Amino acid sequence: MKINKIELFDLHLPYSGGTYELSGGRIYTGFDSVVVCLTTDTGLEGWGESTPFGPNYIAAHARGARAGVEEIAPYLIGRDPREVDRINDAMDMALTGHNHAKSAIDLACWDLFGKSIDLPVYTLLGGTTGNRLPVISSIYAGSPEDMRARVAEHRAMGYLGHSVKIGALDRDGGPALDAERIAACLADRKPGEYFIVDANGGLLPEAALRMLRMLPGGLDFVLEAPCATWRETISLRRRCQVPIIVDELAQDDDDIAMILAEDAADGIGLKISKAGGLTRARRHRDICRAAGLTISVQDTVGSTLSAASIFHMGATVPEQHLRCVLDPRDMVTVPTGTFDAPIKDGGVIPPSNPGLGVTIDREVLGKAANVW
Repeated sequence: MKINKIELFDLHLPYSGGTYELSGGRIYTGFDSVVVCLTTDTGLEGWGESTPFGPNYIAAHARGARAGVEEIAPYLIGRDPREVDRINDAMDMALTGHNHAKSAIDLACWDLFGKSIDLPVYTLLGGTTGNRLPVISSIYAGSPEDMRARVAEHRAMGYLGHSVKIGALDRDGGPALDAERIAACLADRKPGEYFIVDANGGLLPEAALRMLRMLPGGLDFVLEAPCATWRETISLRRRCQVPIIVDELAQDDDDIAMILAEDAADGIGLKISKAGGLTRARRHRDICRAAGLTISVQDTVGSTLSAASIFHMGATVPEQHLRCVLDPRDMVTVPTGTFDAPIKDGGVIPPSNPGLGVTIDREVLGKAANVW
């Protein structure tokens, strides 16, 4: 099996909630997605998606990801997509870094791999645990009352986890407002629920410590991505009693090594496209499992293909290590295809269809922006 055609598509995904606010006053109303289709000499198609959250989230943006695909694509024609490690070697030779560009291609290779031998991707990644995967909501920063209401709405939809966004600037309320947001979101906490308080790298250690000291006792949550740098994160961890999860800082293999060497965190937010695709994410999963770190399998954002990759990876993480998975389908208004994985009884199970299990709607994607 050889790749003989690569198509690149541009797709805008409006945010389903209207306006999404992150720490530091970062505002988003939609997300630009990069979708790739690999066709082989057997006629099989493999699909992948990569959707950076925005140009000021991490060092990635959709136009850069598309340009990255354009640099890489010519080097992949004629290669066997099932040799996923060799494909990644070829991508690294063609382009240094730019994980978001490589992720869409990597996902498409895994999709083809599964389809070529009539197996779901989770089997190729090591096999499913068979457990229903607890799904987490994404609660953007707002007033404490509004955030509490949105947690309740997602709880009613069956979500067992909630990612609560914080990081107010001092002029907007600072640590005091963030403490109120956390207390409000956890006020109605039910048994078995899991709360991530996520600053997306928007706090200095001083602000984080002030916020934590203003909270009432007994609140059960983990603090995700409190600070923007390793120095700040490690400084805070030495003075913080709350478990810390690393997200934006955990992108490459050496970042995972840094966490272990410095005992910098208790778990990671494993975002597929941030890692560069399922091939690298599989490696991060195994290192974290060996080191006793917990894992939340997510992505920056995305549509149906991103959801599929998240669920297939999440299905392979042992229950003790898996905290939650993100369903990005809830965050956008445009589906890229059909995927039989409804949220039920607080969680989701990926289908056993070959590959990623997504039937793509080419009409939604429109005409390819580039073809090789």
